[in-house]
Amino acid sequence: MVQKNYKYNYQPGINRRQFMQYGAMALGSSFLAACSQTSPTARQVTSATAGDLDPVTLSTEWVAQAEHGGFYQAIATGIYNDHGLDVTIKPGGPRVNNNLLLMLGAVDFIIGYAADAINSVATGIPKITVAAPFQKTPQVLIAHPNTGNDSLEDLRGKPILVSSAGTVSYWPFLKAKYGFTDEQRRPYNFDLEPFLADENLIQQGYLTSEPFEIERLGGAEPVILLLADSGYNPYTNTIEARTQLVETNPDLVQRFVDASIKGWYSYLDDPAPGNALIKQDNPAMTDEQIAYSVEKLKEYGIVVSGDAESLGIGAMTDEKWQEFFDSTVEAEVFNADINYRSAYTLQFVNKGVAYYQG
Repeated sequence: MVQKNYKYNYQPGINRRQFMQYGAMALGSSFLAACSQTSPTARQVTSATAGDLDPVTLSTEWVAQAEHGGFYQAIATGIYNDHGLDVTIKPGGPRVNNNLLLMLGAVDFIIGYAADAINSVATGIPKITVAAPFQKTPQVLIAHPNTGNDSLEDLRGKPILVSSAGTVSYWPFLKAKYGFTDEQRRPYNFDLEPFLADENLIQQGYLTSEPFEIERLGGAEPVILLLADSGYNPYTNTIEARTQLVETNPDLVQRFVDASIKGWYSYLDDPAPGNALIKQDNPAMTDEQIAYSVEKLKEYGIVVSGDAESLGIGAMTDEKWQEFFDSTVEAEVFNADINYRSAYTLQFVNKGVAYYQG
């Protein structure tokens, strides 16, 4: 039964983080669009002189958070150094065009996602996915409790806040499988206030972030619908590199992938070193938020599940890439003639759990 008197105790003006969503830019955005970088505040822990290590820069898609924990952990614990790398992390944000930074050679690796990787093949951007630290996408839809919105089927015809990137990634899937329509879609600008002020609204989010902030501000636990549990599960938070780098310096790519995967194993075991660096790069990050995020990464098998249980963190398979591509063709997101296999390579992953933990 719906409780008509249910309200969140939201106070306008309270400071809040704008959380990571499904990509920092829509698939259709111009590759040559102007990009605005956040100030680089990378933290480097070196056990040797800089001259002994290969400098590498990773640009993330959002501000420092637990979703980047393995990379920060690999810096904090010296794992990158052990692999001959001096790694700098450049935190991203909504104005950072990572594709542009990558193509200009301003960074060596970026955090990406499968739909954009395939779109890059279609539009001629020479980049390639080399590892997938997340086996499940944390993409969720969030609803108010006690409003009858407890499943995706319940959301048909109801207003949903969706980002521009979401309209060309998970939204076509929801239209095809659950009968959602564009008429119910509303623009989402990474602001929680509209949702908190209207119990009839549903909004997108990430399992590891928005639900925590919504409960903190509103005082009630929201309904969380993980799209991965309903068939939408592309690779997200992937590691991408320029195709040229993969072809000309595969040794450096392999060392970065190996060290990053080992960093993720270390982070899930004891995240304290990585968390300290995350909080240095993002002073707004709280201990409570980061603990919540790590808990959800583990509870839902975001990093370790499926193929990663035997092949190791970062695992990818041809079958999963094809399954996702076929679903996008069916939803009329991509044309069937796109050579989607050019969007990724299995060269650097799938070495087995013992390899990374040994």
